[in-house]
Amino acid sequence: MDSTKLVPMQGSACCASCAPAVNHNAIDTGHACACCAHDHDHDHSPADQRRELMKMGVSALLFAIGMVADERLATYMPAWLVIAVFYALPYILCGYEVLSVGLKSILKGDFFNEFTLMGGATIAAIALGQLPEAVGVMLFYCVGEFVQERAAGRSRRSIKALLAARPSIAHEMLPDGTTRDVEPEALGPGSHILVRPGEKIPLDGAVLEGESQVDTSPLTGESVPQRIAPGSRVLAGTINLNAALRVEVTTAFADSSIARILEMVENAVARKAPTERFITRMARWYTPAVTGIALLVAVLPPLFGLGPFSQWIYRALVLLVISCPCALLISIPLGYFGGIGAASRRGILIKGGAVLDSLRDIRVAALDKTGTLTEGVFEVNAVLPAPGISEEELLAAAALAESRSNHPIARSVLRAAQNRGIATDDACLTGMEEMPGMGVVASITTNTDAATATATTELLAGNAALLTSRGLTPVEVNIPGSVVQVAKGGKLLGALVVADRLKPQSPQAIEALRHLGVQHIAMLTGDREEQARPVAQQLKLDSLRAGLLPEDKAGALEALGPVKNTIFVGDGINDAPVLATAGVGVAMGGLGAEAAIETADVVILDDNPARLPELLRIARRTRAIVWQNIVMALGIKGLFMALGIVGLSGLWEAVFADVGVALMAVLNAARAGKIEN
Repeated sequence: MDSTKLVPMQGSACCASCAPAVNHNAIDTGHACACCAHDHDHDHSPADQRRELMKMGVSALLFAIGMVADERLATYMPAWLVIAVFYALPYILCGYEVLSVGLKSILKGDFFNEFTLMGGATIAAIALGQLPEAVGVMLFYCVGEFVQERAAGRSRRSIKALLAARPSIAHEMLPDGTTRDVEPEALGPGSHILVRPGEKIPLDGAVLEGESQVDTSPLTGESVPQRIAPGSRVLAGTINLNAALRVEVTTAFADSSIARILEMVENAVARKAPTERFITRMARWYTPAVTGIALLVAVLPPLFGLGPFSQWIYRALVLLVISCPCALLISIPLGYFGGIGAASRRGILIKGGAVLDSLRDIRVAALDKTGTLTEGVFEVNAVLPAPGISEEELLAAAALAESRSNHPIARSVLRAAQNRGIATDDACLTGMEEMPGMGVVASITTNTDAATATATTELLAGNAALLTSRGLTPVEVNIPGSVVQVAKGGKLLGALVVADRLKPQSPQAIEALRHLGVQHIAMLTGDREEQARPVAQQLKLDSLRAGLLPEDKAGALEALGPVKNTIFVGDGINDAPVLATAGVGVAMGGLGAEAAIETADVVILDDNPARLPELLRIARRTRAIVWQNIVMALGIKGLFMALGIVGLSGLWEAVFADVGVALMAVLNAARAGKIEN
């Protein structure tokens, strides 16, 4: 995956000065930067920057000497030499590339862009004898573009940092125990690789040997290393810190976490927000319209006897310089790009500026339960034996009944028994039937005497309905969670309370969403109501819909309010339909299903629900910055255009209205790339 793919995005560029070039809405990475003369598709190198600074420094020094000592110099050297050294040379140094690109644009049939306007206006100013103003326009334009590029680089680096996480080599372990270095793309599931301390993990996989700590911050933004051991899952792009690991590859590189992330980011920077599309469309008629107005200003007033042509042509030139739309064309995409970059450093992948716009008006949040608000790990929270029965006896019976079931609750009962050192030998189990929605009915053989005579005993583990169907009275339990009633041979042994473990960040996330103005927070889950209600009550959610099929979730979301104002958060394949339906769909990407991740508009890499309020804050901050730039740029430019037409502003003021406003807008847009808690 080539890093250059990140660059040719609509409305942005590798150089800030390239953004409004040629077509105003598409970037050709092969054209030259107006201020540096480089054909490139990457950031300015330090050598380029030093060269630019030297060029601008020499030009500024000569121009300043010419402005301050113009009359004194004329006594020591010919006037033409003063003009050549102190005005023409700075003009050529700073304006050569602007004039060159402008000429190329004209030859291609594009007459209305930043370079043709700037070049034409300054040439006309020279013809009118306004040489200092022409030099000043070019000099300050070049300075402004240089500073803009430095500001723009901050936002681009936040995205390009993801590319640094891309592994370039994998140590494949061969059957004879040796290793060979190959590209990660050459390996597939089942391959074994060696990851040495300090190296990036090249592919998603499972640890076979070794214990270490892994830095997941390149993908998730999580600063605390994660401890791993045999059986742990590791992700491509993360960094092995302490000890060598033998890893079995589980996913081809093209489907790995880091590859998916890079693809999502590449797609994100190309997906334009409605505001960006509006500015792009506006630029197509804005510049020709202003050029037409400038032409009318230059011609009509003199024809009506309101002044000489030279006066009104000068005012038209002021109008042309002010009219350049670079402040909007650069800063608005940069604002969205900065927001996407800031989110990516928090482990939140946003698939385009349009998503940031949609997040502005979120009023309803709906969340799945398992894997989103809870960890999806069931635990036995309470052991409630009947009189005369020990906890160990109750757990042993429950574990035996559940020993052949793959249900998450069954697995939690087995773990609880193992944690207490209770061995589960299912050799005596002669049959087991799962009763959907009720539990399991098992048959075990027991010895009846010292001889070999045996008897079959029925063992029950399930909900109250299962015991009632067998004529037994279940245990009364008031503890939140799923209750597993246990009986053996018609005798009640007691009950276990099993609950999904709530993620520690969930309460904080729900509270933060309310503070951000989310008016209704609901849980939409396929789990049974008795499992979901304790979680909803603990988090103080506004509503709960349980037992939903995938197609039911979309309908339940639509019933909560206008879909465009909703956000849904889930992680399972059954969440894909509702993720596509929601105004903004958010997938938990750490353990989330592929279908959910592909369908969602946003992916949270570390499955942390606290990222949700962070996502809303980043979106709202970005949106505010974008509109600040729109109002500031149009307002100031409109004011100075009016002043220019009536003769109250000249080319110096026009430079501020163009370059100064563009610089202010870009610096403001760069704030979107900064992370604030």
